[in-house]
Amino acid sequence: MFNIPKTQIAAVVPFHGAALEIRKDHPVKQPSELAPGECLVKLSCTGVCHTDLHASNDDWPLHASTPLVGGHEGIGEIVAIGENTGDCPVKIGDRVGVKWLAYSCLNCEQCRNGREQNCPKAKLSGFSVDGTFAQYTVSYVYHVTPIPKNLDSNAAASILCAGVTVYRALKYSHAKIGEWVVLPGAGGGLGHLAVQYAVAMGLRVVAIDTGSEKKKLCLELGAEKWIDFQEEKDIVQAVREACDGEGAHCAVVTTASASGYTQAVDYLRPGGTLMAVGLPGEAKLEASIFFTVFKSINILGSYVGNRQDAVEALEIASRGRVVVRYECKGLSELKNVYDALKQGNVAGRIILEMSR
Repeated sequence: MFNIPKTQIAAVVPFHGAALEIRKDHPVKQPSELAPGECLVKLSCTGVCHTDLHASNDDWPLHASTPLVGGHEGIGEIVAIGENTGDCPVKIGDRVGVKWLAYSCLNCEQCRNGREQNCPKAKLSGFSVDGTFAQYTVSYVYHVTPIPKNLDSNAAASILCAGVTVYRALKYSHAKIGEWVVLPGAGGGLGHLAVQYAVAMGLRVVAIDTGSEKKKLCLELGAEKWIDFQEEKDIVQAVREACDGEGAHCAVVTTASASGYTQAVDYLRPGGTLMAVGLPGEAKLEASIFFTVFKSINILGSYVGNRQDAVEALEIASRGRVVVRYECKGLSELKNVYDALKQGNVAGRIILEMSR
């Protein structure tokens, strides 16, 4: 039996527009209070995502519930399971991951078609239900993800959101082995994982970002071509030239900049696919309808991933094909991490360790 405290340390946004607070008296849901299908997870670490910053700032068209404990890339140990949970796929003591999609009904049209994340009854960690910026969190036994034994918890955390998100986008992009994929924002938290998943899938990568540090990172991870968007005057022409003069087969846009989407439609070759992944709150996707049709361009939205996508993304990482570049900090440093994210000064990912 685990000794479960009544209160815990948690990072809380009290209401929309309020500053983040580190509280030491946030309640812990007790085992007797868990509903069937719920589990209590004692967290060891959690990643920090741009989505958490958006939820905290309340700058999306969708609004988070408050008071809010953010976070959705948590790794921890199951310490309690709700009574009368039937056919439970996990057990007390299992190391699991808590993802953005905390819950879906598993029985609607969206769930049956593998789009669990689009379930009308979906519950979202760190957005509509409390997330992983705490020592304990409540999640759901049918949606927590078992972590491979040979994968370090800190490394696994970012795979649960950033990794799954880019993996699914590449998986459904129609890109084939040997084809060119362009990754704007390639040196960032999602981008540096996208480079590695693309290389593992046999794709040829053109990395777009800026700065010598990110250039070095992207080329080390397997990108064949590098384009610095601050130095290059004509991004579209540079991409076309990098891709045999014909343009890319696919672009996976993880940036929150509208220009990244508009440029992608222009530098894709005929039959190419734009995978829209980044979530700018108010920006519009502007593209020439004529040339989108004339070039047979595909534009697809890709939103995180389902349970199977998560298992596959973690399995690839467990074989060493994808390695997360991260820096560890404590939960009390979350405000500073948010500031760094706002300024674009984070290369790779930030992991918050609960022991700090």
